[in-house]
Amino acid sequence: MTLDRRNFIKILGSASGVALAGCAGAPSISSGSAGEIMAKTGRRVVVIGGGYGGSIAAKYVRMLDSSIEVVMVERNKQFISCPFSNFYIAGITSDMNALTINYDKLAANHGIKMVYAEVSAIDPAAKTVVTSAGTLTYDRLIVSPGIDFRTEEIEGYNAQTPDIFPHAWKAGAQSTLLRNQLQSMKDGGTVIMSMPLTPYRCPPGPYERSCLIAHYLKQHKPKSKLILLDANPDVVSKKPLFTKAWSTYYKDNFQYIGAKKVTQVNVAGKSVSIEGVEDFKGDVINLIPPQRAANIVVAAGLVGDDKKWCPVDAVSFQSTKHPGIHVIGDATALPSEGPPMPKSGYSANAQAKVCAQNVVNLMNGKEPVEFSGINVCYSALNEHESVSVANVYAVKGGKIISVPNSGGISPADFSQTKAEHVYAASWLRNILTEMST
Repeated sequence: MTLDRRNFIKILGSASGVALAGCAGAPSISSGSAGEIMAKTGRRVVVIGGGYGGSIAAKYVRMLDSSIEVVMVERNKQFISCPFSNFYIAGITSDMNALTINYDKLAANHGIKMVYAEVSAIDPAAKTVVTSAGTLTYDRLIVSPGIDFRTEEIEGYNAQTPDIFPHAWKAGAQSTLLRNQLQSMKDGGTVIMSMPLTPYRCPPGPYERSCLIAHYLKQHKPKSKLILLDANPDVVSKKPLFTKAWSTYYKDNFQYIGAKKVTQVNVAGKSVSIEGVEDFKGDVINLIPPQRAANIVVAAGLVGDDKKWCPVDAVSFQSTKHPGIHVIGDATALPSEGPPMPKSGYSANAQAKVCAQNVVNLMNGKEPVEFSGINVCYSALNEHESVSVANVYAVKGGKIISVPNSGGISPADFSQTKAEHVYAASWLRNILTEMST
């Protein structure tokens, strides 16, 4: 790790999410009426989803052109960050307060109109969004819907399965369920973690979770063990760092096994089956299913032929399926050359800013600007040490590339892990502040 990269990470951790000054505007509102919501009188952008991508896209459209009305539709009045929720699951933090924001200040500071409702349909031809509170019309639509799961690929998986085998891949009640199961498990028990083939939300996330659960077991249930079943043939993110952490800190209570794709579950027997020929039984089973873009964009025909992810233009993030709709964040299938931009909170943040700029440009008859963005992802190894990966991304020939020599991973000697743990905490505080103010 060079001095340049070390300073690069420090700057990102401490300052990357600082919010810019906002414009004054109308207060946020919540609608519960049927029929049309807020009759459209001028130019309007509707944003679906208030997470790492949607909140930033809504904010930046208003900052760039306050004459454009922005309506953000979000089912929840609070957002809970999935990044850093592994600390809560592993008992390192006592609650999720530090991960939780609301939208009151964001709406008031920037004149974003809030609709707290479930989106049931998108009509690209009519340019309408149908919600549980009524219908919204738009000039342009930005969709940042996150992910859902391809549970139909796992035999025996049904609507009740996550209540027994929690995925905890959407922070909130699932996080609490998995935490409680770990704390209730007897000492000497076995925890099974199962992770899907790429692509999925947060490539290093399962490996971080394995470290923190192993850390919890080592401290509180020393006779217990954790087995990580990876559907991928090998570790797909930060391999040198995670394998060193496993062999250094968790060699007595952790086992990694690659190329183990779960195809069947037996909830009553508390086991998972690998390709139907090998069973793993656990006292606690954390099953993270294969993933796709959220169901709403699948239903709207925004996904590609594989019915999994939403193909978009690499410059404007406009859907290649339906003009006038832009998709950002985890749901996208970005045209890439080389390693793709990961599905992460920071990626969504970077995409949202460029998408907002290009939505404003297109609505004002200007040319779109090319994407340039950063992704940094921190992963905890225990309650005091973290590692990271960082990259800069740009557009080349209509595809997003990782700029050569622009980033890398933490040093293999773990010389910076405690410092990076501090940077990680600062990154979280700053990016959540940017999303909520």
